Amino acid sequence: MSAQIIDGKAFAAGLRGRIAAQVATLREAGARAPGLAVVLVGDDPASAVYVRNKHKATIAAGMASFEYRLPADTAQDEVMALVASLNADPAVDGILVQLPLPPQIDADAVLLAIDPDKDVDGFHPVNAGRLATGLPGFVPCTPLGCVMLLKDQLGDLAGLEAVVVGRSNIVGKPLAQLLIAESCTVTVAHSKTRDLAGVIRRADIVVAAVGRPEMIKGEWIKPGAVVIDVGINRTEAGLVGDVDFGGAASVASAITPVPGGVGPMTIACLLRNTLVSACRRAGVALDETLL
Repeated sequence: MSAQIIDGKAFAAGLRGRIAAQVATLREAGARAPGLAVVLVGDDPASAVYVRNKHKATIAAGMASFEYRLPADTAQDEVMALVASLNADPAVDGILVQLPLPPQIDADAVLLAIDPDKDVDGFHPVNAGRLATGLPGFVPCTPLGCVMLLKDQLGDLAGLEAVVVGRSNIVGKPLAQLLIAESCTVTVAHSKTRDLAGVIRRADIVVAAVGRPEMIKGEWIKPGAVVIDVGINRTEAGLVGDVDFGGAASVASAITPVPGGVGPMTIACLLRNTLVSACRRAGVALDETLL
């Protein structure tokens, strides 16, 4: 193995520390703590663990955490009413509705109902439009974390060729927009891309977000490229990413592990977005470059 291992866990810990320091400064100045509201409908085990981790991280950062756990048979109108009340609550700066939702709930309608200025997940079409046009808004947390890791590793990304494998609204599309904003030359590849291996071989940056275990092979990676593996797949051998880690690590200059790479960045970026929201809503100046 020749690649440097990108320690997302350590980077996320540092980011959470900087966020906590900013929150402490706000509170010392007499401002209220930023508030994050999380809505969980049903009892999906993975979602419950994720929500619990978000709660712990929110409290550790000195923020206010509001949790709403609703039974699996909750009606659409009840969820919509809760979102409306959170939109109107001045103590809430960020709203996150945990996905997936039970089948009787229209997830798109719920996400559209969230105030875009409290949409710290960055999923609302208004925030997608803001991202595409370069206006201030909220960016989905996982893509934001990927770009932070890339800039920490490479510095200026301008002029580099990046291939994003995956075109979801949650990772692939917003990540492509972020990389374009960093002046990368960006290709979005997917299941219908012809000669996927050839496309990936020319990339200085490869980001894998397809949800298929070890789909991207080591021999597809350009020597010296940086590889960001967003995938997390449960297999009989344990958790693996979308990239053949061993093969890619033998040729890449740097690579994220699974677990311990991109995953820890998601919650840290959620806290970052919540702090930014609180400062924007209160009209408080914040040096976002520190975050």
